[in-house]
Amino acid sequence: MLDTDLNEIADGIRDLAPELEGRHLLLTGGRGFLGRYFTAALARLNADVFAKPMTIDVVDNLITAGAEGSRDENPPHTSFIRHDITQPLELRRTPDFILHAAGIASPFYYRAYPLETLEVAVTGTRRMLELAREARARILFFSSSEIYGDPDPRAVPILESYRGNVSCQGPRACYDESKRLGETLCYIFHDRFGVSVSTVRPFNVYGPGMQESDYRVLPNFASRLKARQPLHVYGRGNQTRTFCYVTDAIIGFIRALVKGVPGEAYNIGNPEPEVSMLDLVKEIEAVLGRPVDYTLATYPDSYPADEPQRRCPDIRKARLQLGYHPRIPLREGLRRFLGWADGIYTGKL
Repeated sequence: MLDTDLNEIADGIRDLAPELEGRHLLLTGGRGFLGRYFTAALARLNADVFAKPMTIDVVDNLITAGAEGSRDENPPHTSFIRHDITQPLELRRTPDFILHAAGIASPFYYRAYPLETLEVAVTGTRRMLELAREARARILFFSSSEIYGDPDPRAVPILESYRGNVSCQGPRACYDESKRLGETLCYIFHDRFGVSVSTVRPFNVYGPGMQESDYRVLPNFASRLKARQPLHVYGRGNQTRTFCYVTDAIIGFIRALVKGVPGEAYNIGNPEPEVSMLDLVKEIEAVLGRPVDYTLATYPDSYPADEPQRRCPDIRKARLQLGYHPRIPLREGLRRFLGWADGIYTGKL
């Protein structure tokens, strides 16, 4: 993680300090890309902002954590528990907040672990909701923009009210449908038991800390740049995405944890710019200041079929209810990510 990033996150949630300081937080999926950012950002808040430190239990089973996530490093006031949250979890401290970020989000990995992907999003989520009910804790469930499937172009930018165009069969279904079912569980626990649960739907979050073996587009591009190989643009390259730099995303997630309306879901992402994959190559060229070789490639067997053609969030709800305002432009985010990856990646994807 970059020091600049942690400072930006601290500044972006400084107003929430009275709600967070001195509390205890349970973080599932804490050794993944987002989990490591949460841990580092909260450690920075403990050091520089909070009058009384927040204590954190970080839980992860490490099956997709990789080398970065497997390092035994815990900041002050943080404890690590290696555990599969689909199994009963015993804690020494009762949480005030639960950040339920556990999940298998990379298409490469959820294709390799389809049952585990289902289990963590369904059984794991139910266990966390039961814990939140017992502890009277606020809980944030990490869903996904994938729950919208391949949206009707007339529905883009996508509002939270859009019901989605998702297949219940095929290699993507284990992820998409399990996240949808996770949201249904959240609805039931809020409606029937009064659990204070909100949901976030992240849109293409990226930044330093992503594993080289993540296999999503930006780590893939960064690895091939390091190896001085042509970038592989899958399909015709006209599928579009918006990309949200990790500092903006983490600020949005924490604001949703504290300020989210129970029972509601929030798109967290950056709606601008919506770029095709070919446009993304041009953005990278602008950041690097040189031409970049690329080839149009067929999708590998490990990549799930039925890729959505457009993905762009409408974030008006998060702006109004959470005070969420993404600030990092795409080129600045790419500059930070590619600079970090060039010093970390091996180019041996």
